[in-house]
Amino acid sequence: KMDEGTVLLQSGCICCTIRSDLKDSIIELNSKRESGDIPPYKRLILETTGLADPSPILFTLNSDTVIKHHYRLGSVITTVDSVNGFSQMKRRNESVKQVLVADRLVLTKGDLVNASSVQRLESKLNRLNPTADIIPVIQGKADVISLLRADVYEKRTKGAEVRRWIAPHSEADYEELSSNKHDNHKKHDINKHDKSIRSFTITYDEPIDWTAFGIWLTMLLNRHGENVLRVKGILNIKDVNTPVIINGVQHVVHPPIHLKSWPTQDHRSHIVFIVDGIEQSIIKRSLKAFNRLTTTS
Repeated sequence: KMDEGTVLLQSGCICCTIRSDLKDSIIELNSKRESGDIPPYKRLILETTGLADPSPILFTLNSDTVIKHHYRLGSVITTVDSVNGFSQMKRRNESVKQVLVADRLVLTKGDLVNASSVQRLESKLNRLNPTADIIPVIQGKADVISLLRADVYEKRTKGAEVRRWIAPHSEADYEELSSNKHDNHKKHDINKHDKSIRSFTITYDEPIDWTAFGIWLTMLLNRHGENVLRVKGILNIKDVNTPVIINGVQHVVHPPIHLKSWPTQDHRSHIVFIVDGIEQSIIKRSLKAFNRLTTTS
């Protein structure tokens, strides 16, 4: 039985109706909350169908003026079936897409397969999306606190969340990624999926010009937005003592976040990319050339 705060969209898949039905439903829910017609709530959870493409949903939630005034986008949570996860990702591109854009991956039915199968699946998920937090569900029981905990936009926890973003690579890995002699990464790029999807981190030693970076990222997403599946990073900006956090999904880029202090002793810029069919060396050379051009001009 659904309670009075639950809205069911009747017109089909949520990724197809997002621009009308869902938008109107969210605004209507907010109006009822403010008028007292429904109990007050602090969090709105949006559940899609299993084959929904998250990108158009995120775009609308992040671009609609009325929704943005009352809500902020928290986390993208994707469930992965431990029994059928491998086969689903092979058959359905949407399944892979949902994994790639997720902030948290909920691994279900782990008690129905052996430990080695779960470990293999977790390894694959980590290769596809090294910034996502994997939360296991055993016999239907999940750690709800971890699942719905505060995100990078929450003042109390954004520093910890950023540390988790950059944690998949050790300091040695960063040195390797920032070394010119490894630009091609043919021997070191283990984060590949179906020969086209890969994840990697670019480390930039010098402070970055904020205006130049904004123009560069806008141009990159304008040209390759469909293939830049996820970008997250912590930036060392010129003439700014504290770091700036960026977070985006394809063409959708969240407002930048300014931290009060660096979360670690490493004050370099680290940008995590998950891309489809784009070489790491191309993105790295492009950013370096653009930043150098604006510095010398």
